[in-house]
Amino acid sequence: MGAIDADQWVVHGCPGYCNGFDGRDILSVAAEQFRDRTAFRFSGKANPYVMGAAIGALSWIVFAVADDPLGITTALSAVAGLAAMPFAGAATVWHNAYWAQNAPSWSYGSLFLAGVIVGAFAAALLHRQIHLEAVPATWTARFGNSLTRRFVAAFAGGAFEMYGARLAGGCASGHGLSGTMQLALSSWVFTILMFATAVLAGSYLFNGGGTGR
Repeated sequence: MGAIDADQWVVHGCPGYCNGFDGRDILSVAAEQFRDRTAFRFSGKANPYVMGAAIGALSWIVFAVADDPLGITTALSAVAGLAAMPFAGAATVWHNAYWAQNAPSWSYGSLFLAGVIVGAFAAALLHRQIHLEAVPATWTARFGNSLTRRFVAAFAGGAFEMYGARLAGGCASGHGLSGTMQLALSSWVFTILMFATAVLAGSYLFNGGGTGR
């Protein structure tokens, strides 16, 4: 084989000065790119490895302080029961098959639920990713820009997700985070099926299936 001219080396995604270098510079350039991509910067997206470790640490703290796993839908259903009482009556709520076993209440889970909303807003603000969007661009490209269609689909999807999470005894946080960290078999089965279903549903809806405009 003939010698390779160093000037022909090209590193895609590298600054202009990296387009010509000898073999001794490859490791230094790779190290620089790695640092740039994994650095925690408020001006861009958060580092997923840092965030994952933070969620794990948060789970330990919650178990130590509240003796409860991370979870969203359990707290949401408990708050929903309280919200339903003024309209349906306390007796109706307490005689509901689900709420009879999972009493409506304000608890640590309620604080966690509020914290997720506030935290998500703070993170979006911190990383300069706040924008108002009634109908996402991905949805518009596939189903059109009808606000009614988007809201009906979002409500139906949320209702199905909530119902399924209550049947399974947990959601993406209860099973997907807390349960898998505890190596619970039911949580691993739930999480694997959740991802598989999401891939299938997404492929069907956005890659030729579903309804058109």
